[in-house]
Order: sequence, then C-alpha cells, then structure tokens
Amino acid sequence: MPLKKPARAAVAKPAAKTGMRLTRQRQILLDLIDKTGEHLDAESLYHLAREKDPKLNRVTVYRTLKLLKEGGLVDELDLMHQAGEQHYYETRRKQEHAHVICLGCGKVEEFFGEPLQQLRRQIESHFAFQVVLARTEVGGYCSHCQAMRAREMEQAARTNSVKPVRA
Repeated sequence: MPLKKPARAAVAKPAAKTGMRLTRQRQILLDLIDKTGEHLDAESLYHLAREKDPKLNRVTVYRTLKLLKEGGLVDELDLMHQAGEQHYYETRRKQEHAHVICLGCGKVEEFFGEPLQQLRRQIESHFAFQVVLARTEVGGYCSHCQAMRAREMEQAARTNSVKPVRA
C-alpha cells in the first residue's frame, strides 16, 4: 500500500530539504514504520517490506534505514536495550512523545501529553537552551508484570517461612 497523499507530502518536504529522492523502497519502509503501530527492528522491516516488494533485499533495507535516519525522516531507538543491542525505528512525523517500556515483558507504550511540552519549556528556560530533539524513555513494570512479580514474591516468602524442624 503506497503512502497516501497527505503522508507522502509530509515526508516529501523534509526529504526535499536534504536532497533525498523518495524512491519506491524508501516509501515502502516509511509507510511500514509509520503505519504498523509497532516499533520494528531492521530485520522485521525487511520481512514486511519483502511482502510488498519481493525484489527488495536485506542490504537495501539496511542502507535505506541509514539514509532515512541521516535525512532526519526516522529516529533510531534502543528502547532501553530490552532486546539486547537491537534498534527500532519510528518516523519523526509523530508528535513528541515518551516511550514507556516494561522491563518485564518488553511491552512499549507511547505517552503523548502536556507534561512533555512543559518539561521541554522548563529545560529551554532554565538552561537558555533550544531543544531540537528530545527522546524520553521510562522503564518500569506494566500491571501484568507487577502482578506476576507480586505472586513470585509471595511464593518466595511462603517458601522461606516454612523451615524444617530438626529433632
């Protein structure tokens, strides 16, 4: 599915500023990154891109991601290295947001809101600093993992409180 006209226009302006042509391969990757609703790594993007264009090869995908990153069209994220040294990609067209990452299961949520804008303004004011790029990652445990951890702690406490009696 090619980029819709508004999406293509949103990408075309920043691409034109850097002199980057939006080839079919670049459009496919941008569309996948923007529309899947997930944070995808290069290998996942490669497999999804091959479904749209079987002629695409792995080297093209990696080179294209590098170009898109250098051109300011995508951001490369590490998401607290939950999957080792793997990197994930998202388009820069999104509104500024924070990534909320579960350290248990690796689930990633995105938080949008005024507190992030307020933090940006405070930093700019306090340091007389012009913020151009901000990446915020928050690590913790989702409700499911919190419940699992609580059960594990309860089991450990019961196991440790039952001590054999020696005669």
